[in-house]
Amino acid sequence: MRKSTRTLLAAALVLGVAAGPALTPAFAATTSAAAASRASSPDLSAVIAGLPRADATAALVRVGGTEGSWRGSAGVHDLETNTPADPAARFRAGSVTKVFTAATVLQLAAEGRIDLDRTARSYLPDLIPGRYATVTVRQLLNHTHGIPAADLPGETVEEWYANRFAVHTPEELVRSATSQPREFRPGTKQHYLNIGYTIAGLIVERVTGDSYEHQVERRILRPLGLRDTYFPGGDPEIRGPYNHGYQTMRIDDGSTGLRDVSVWGTTDGWAAGDLISTTADLERFTRALFEGGVVRGPLLEEMFTLPKVEDFTSGDPAAYSVGLSMKRLGGREVWGKTGGRWGYNAAIASTRHGERTLVYSVNSTDAKGQDMNRTALGLMVAAYGLPE
Repeated sequence: MRKSTRTLLAAALVLGVAAGPALTPAFAATTSAAAASRASSPDLSAVIAGLPRADATAALVRVGGTEGSWRGSAGVHDLETNTPADPAARFRAGSVTKVFTAATVLQLAAEGRIDLDRTARSYLPDLIPGRYATVTVRQLLNHTHGIPAADLPGETVEEWYANRFAVHTPEELVRSATSQPREFRPGTKQHYLNIGYTIAGLIVERVTGDSYEHQVERRILRPLGLRDTYFPGGDPEIRGPYNHGYQTMRIDDGSTGLRDVSVWGTTDGWAAGDLISTTADLERFTRALFEGGVVRGPLLEEMFTLPKVEDFTSGDPAAYSVGLSMKRLGGREVWGKTGGRWGYNAAIASTRHGERTLVYSVNSTDAKGQDMNRTALGLMVAAYGLPE
């Protein structure tokens, strides 16, 4: 959710989407863009019509909230059979995982088991070295910690694909990151990276004496009935029904084409990005989160408070809070989180009081590209309007 206004506007104009749609009251889920367009918003339908195409092979979308709802899907389950995309399919949610991690930490803070102002080193003295002794838990969660990314092998998608089954432990990632000089003095700038959430996951384990995954399951997945959401651990496959993900890369004959990347290990992401879910589950989670049903009381405001610092790379004002990010679209604040794993882009978003929520999964052919995927961007703008 954090591209420049120029990039967002240019892509929106290319898509021909000028404003958020007028939504009808809730109606039954549709199984194709054509059916969806007969039922509700032409803007949302137009964004996903024509899939598969160069930028994406499938899309699953849910819009909800007090202003009305819309559901649609388009594209194919896979490029071999060309059967329609399964609207109930599971997918890799990528960095949407961070919202679950942040909510778990905030619950533990509410219980007095984690102090957001205490240092990470006080919880993990055996893992966090002295050069990062002042980094607090809050700074881990709002990306103002100054710890660089872990050093992972590979510089091209082809090299990453070759290492797709490599297994990384959270401790290994933290040691790699903290062995490097800090990027800036903690609390003075913001740099969005995974490493803060990897450390946060380890703090959850240290204070509870339990696995991070079980804590999220016990605190969030089970109470909300998110039965199709799970953590894959070391399993590189997606359990249950899923729509195949594809990535543009150099293939075996030396040409550039699409390779099926559905099976890919995610241990490098862990508490920062390995969640697997569905649009129905993520919509339920988003609604509960924004209504105060996951994090309660004053600590919920941590998720809607941006630190007053500049972005480390762009110099723009900070755009990330604890767990979420914010963009002004259609004249109002939209809070949420996007995520990307190879072959899959996902997002949850909502206006502050839940008037309009958006959840999507887009099977992007360049899910980790420099710019936001064309289809994903179109959905965001169609749901909420143009950026200011």
